[in-house]
Amino acid sequence: MPEWYHSGMAMTVRIPPELDAQLSELAERRHTSKHALLIEAADRFVREEVTTEEAVGIALGVADRYSELMTKLEDA
Repeated sequence: MPEWYHSGMAMTVRIPPELDAQLSELAERRHTSKHALLIEAADRFVREEVTTEEAVGIALGVADRYSELMTKLEDA
């Protein structure tokens, strides 16, 4: 098999017609392909999801660390 054959995952994506039309318009405006847009969107989604998990973890840590102070402020 040629090396390019193994350089990434190939998949079929079924996109609703309305979304496909919107992707086509956006790709044309940005002078890129729908494929590139979908890769960019998937990458952004994964990065933001991780960021959300990290933010929740930080918020929980802050809430735990300052729970006593927050209780005192509630009573004030």
